[in-house]
Amino acid sequence: MISNDFARDVIKDMIQKFGEEYKERIKIGVEQVRKFWRKEDGTEEDFRNFCLEYFVADPKKLDESFKRLESASETVKGLLIQMERELQWNLHVDTGPILPVDLLIARFNLSSHVVEDMFKSKVAFFVLLNYKQEPLDKCLSEGDEWSRKKWAEVRLAQNFISRVPADVEQKVHEAFVAADNYISNYNIYMHNLLTEDGKRLFPEGLKLISHWGLRDELKQQYKEPDGFERQKMIYEVMKKIIYQEIPEVVINNPNVDWKVYSNEVIGDGVSNRPEPNIRYRHLLNIFKAEREVDPYYPMYPTFIDRKFNIDREIPEETVFRIFDELLSSEEFRKTAKLVEKRLGRKLEPFDIWYTGFKGQSKYSQAELDSIVKRKYPDIEAFEKDIPNILQKLGFRKDIAAYIAERIEVDPARGAGHAMGAGRRDDKAHLRTRFSGKGMDYKAYNIAIHELGHNTEQVISLNMIDYYFLEGVPNTAFTEAFAFLFQSRDLELLGLKEENDKEDLQVLNQLWSVCEIAGVSLVDMKVWHWMYDHPDATPEELKEAVIEIAKEVWNKYFYPAFGVKDEPILAIYSHMIDSGLYLPDYPIGHIIQFQIEQYMHGRVIGEEMLRMCKIGSIVPELWMRQAVGSPISVKPLLKAAREKLREIS
Repeated sequence: MISNDFARDVIKDMIQKFGEEYKERIKIGVEQVRKFWRKEDGTEEDFRNFCLEYFVADPKKLDESFKRLESASETVKGLLIQMERELQWNLHVDTGPILPVDLLIARFNLSSHVVEDMFKSKVAFFVLLNYKQEPLDKCLSEGDEWSRKKWAEVRLAQNFISRVPADVEQKVHEAFVAADNYISNYNIYMHNLLTEDGKRLFPEGLKLISHWGLRDELKQQYKEPDGFERQKMIYEVMKKIIYQEIPEVVINNPNVDWKVYSNEVIGDGVSNRPEPNIRYRHLLNIFKAEREVDPYYPMYPTFIDRKFNIDREIPEETVFRIFDELLSSEEFRKTAKLVEKRLGRKLEPFDIWYTGFKGQSKYSQAELDSIVKRKYPDIEAFEKDIPNILQKLGFRKDIAAYIAERIEVDPARGAGHAMGAGRRDDKAHLRTRFSGKGMDYKAYNIAIHELGHNTEQVISLNMIDYYFLEGVPNTAFTEAFAFLFQSRDLELLGLKEENDKEDLQVLNQLWSVCEIAGVSLVDMKVWHWMYDHPDATPEELKEAVIEIAKEVWNKYFYPAFGVKDEPILAIYSHMIDSGLYLPDYPIGHIIQFQIEQYMHGRVIGEEMLRMCKIGSIVPELWMRQAVGSPISVKPLLKAAREKLREIS
């Protein structure tokens, strides 16, 4: 560690060498380097010599240095992303049974060494010496006046706000890989579920991943006249997962039958031993790994701080206030009454996934599956059609082709996801589930969602002016574009629904965002609980998650639903394997609504192209530049209020 007195001497030497006009830059640079300089980086004299040698006073040389850092960063980041994708290929892509060696290969992670190697090579110190780090409050208050170049320099310097040892980074990586593998293989064979009198409610071959597949199947059952019984069974499965009462043997196993309500497993020599809290053990392992990172972020000493203030750049208090405003709104409660009226029965907890505001589709699930399978019998057919899909969304033919050329489609082992590239000569990857019979409607719906992600990823990487501004402010923004695409899935198939005179889409959006906001509050509160109880066992964490889920339910959903103590908000798999990712979904929905309103009368492709070129500046400024207003739930509540008044 370099003392303050010695640093002051170095500053004097540098001012004498470079001139008084560089005094402010020198003071900032030396202090930024001093904070991270360790004994192994060299002596005090080494520190002095480094600062004197590597401070760049000449603006032209500084600009050229910036360009070379951009090029080097794209190479390093891009190749690391490509390597991670390929090393985890057999876990994420359906290449056949996972072998023990696949997990070992996936754990290999060079990226855990990158930041430390940047410090050891002194590249990080060069950046800290020459480019100023700006705190979030200054980015928010002054960022509107900054040039694009200034923003890029700020993002460059922010790459080195911490110095986490490689072994600590590796533990985090391994914890997330293990949790992701657990979730990706958590399937339920629905035909094997039995009622108490031995009846099968679901068709043969239906394999659903938790939670996505279970939730989406439950949603589909609103269209079926006898769907209520199936919905209740799906919710019972969810509760068994949440409470970890699910027999371990039924997970991802097509060879046993399961009487869900009595929790009886039927099969030769099988046990109905419950899953031994593996779900919560993975969450706890991620928490413990992230907690080891905490000491290396003195300004952001918890994962919660880092997730909101570094990753999202939206303070947690702001996010909580948005969710609280939504869930406490009169519009939410009135919409619940309307759902109850339309269903003609008392609300069930799983009615948080009610789909009736979309209007009754004239296409059944079987019809949609058949249409999609004919159109996309294999991966190649979907990939080949991406340019046409993008043109239907308003992208020019040449732009659509440019984007499509940079997207590759893979058969997902899990529910599906989008993985962007990190350098411009690589491709983004779209994953969704394919079977030997082709793509079904669920997989298509997910694929269109992921295509929204991939389209944003391609534009904001390949068409951006500065590499350090690639991407969007945070994952909520890419989710907004994914939702924008997904909401047009039938239209993109060339299917037209009959016009619904009521046009209740705004209520559907409100209902959806309230559901995921509730789930997100559980996620946020669970992380606070873990920090308050760092030595908790998986069993204690399970009990806490269930209690928190009920607490959030009782505060926000009980007044609307009329039923208490429901754990349904704890079912989301993201809470287990994605580390506080869930709040990005409701924020994304809110942003999507604001973008949708802005898009009215405009061409989606043209506007998305413009918006994605804004890049990864702070969210508040991005929204102002994109749609002319900050992130706010008020437009959605106002539109819902007007619609409720109109139909009352």
